[in-house]
Amino acid sequence: MTSKLWQEMNVEEKEEYNLKADALLLHKLITPAVSAALTDTAPEIEVPSISSSAMMVELSISQWLGKKKDRKASKKVTDDNNAETGVANVHKKLLGGCAELEKVHDLTGNIRNEHYRLTMPWLDTGVRLLPTKAYFDYHKLMTEREQTWLGAVSSFLAAYDWEISQAEARLGDLFNRNEYPTANQLSGKFSFSTNYIPMPEGGDFRLDIGTEGNTQLADHYQTFYVDRIENSYKEVWERLHKVLSRMSERLDYTGKEDKKTFRDSLVENVLEITPLLDTFNITGSSQMSKMQHKLEETMHGITPEALRDDDHLRRETKRSVDDIIKSLPSLDV
Repeated sequence: MTSKLWQEMNVEEKEEYNLKADALLLHKLITPAVSAALTDTAPEIEVPSISSSAMMVELSISQWLGKKKDRKASKKVTDDNNAETGVANVHKKLLGGCAELEKVHDLTGNIRNEHYRLTMPWLDTGVRLLPTKAYFDYHKLMTEREQTWLGAVSSFLAAYDWEISQAEARLGDLFNRNEYPTANQLSGKFSFSTNYIPMPEGGDFRLDIGTEGNTQLADHYQTFYVDRIENSYKEVWERLHKVLSRMSERLDYTGKEDKKTFRDSLVENVLEITPLLDTFNITGSSQMSKMQHKLEETMHGITPEALRDDDHLRRETKRSVDDIIKSLPSLDV
């Protein structure tokens, strides 16, 4: 397409063109597998741009929650309120407000959030897609977080016996020593692992099921990968839509009279996701690439302080952000 024709297109036409271009790119990546399946030879399924630009990663963290349902207390609550059995339950913290255990729980939540931030959805089992470009940063971060997490677990285990003695006073009649695992049992309830799984470079369907069966498998393979990639990209667009919508809403005021307050993270969140559009662009999507460039131009030199102090800059930034939101793919948000 010539630059002149591109300039003459409206926003909707450009968006439709980009979507078709990206769909064509995916089609070129997957179609060889289907073509091979239509021959008498065994198909060799390959998605080279995917296998070379991404891998699968599984983060597994297990921990002891330190909570337990108290059946006696639950029954008392329902009886005292003339309620049916099972409509209310009492769950007690076995260690009350144990700071060491709460730190482990907080770290676990933060680590999982970082894992989701740096990866894309892939399998429903929890396995996610990790772009090759993000591997070293991700691996370094998770290695550091694992050591911090293990240190917090060790501190908790060292304080465990003392915390049990304190819990007896905190829980009163709710305390039951038999509900507490031994220190050895407890240590086995904590684990941390990160598993990297290479994306398959090819699928060998040379099975004794005939050409028709191989064709069906190849079709299933194609559908699966297209759906998974589209789902991964959809999450990226949703994350971008969320931070841009938040910025647009917070910048929507004209002067001191109707001034809205916002934290520095309003800008930081947009600056953080901008380079991720390149990292997550595992198929070379022209639409995602153009979106990244638009964001870089819009956010160049933008600081929270400047947006608070400069009415003109704030209006222009909001206008640019709104234009980007309008050019995002259609989302169910």
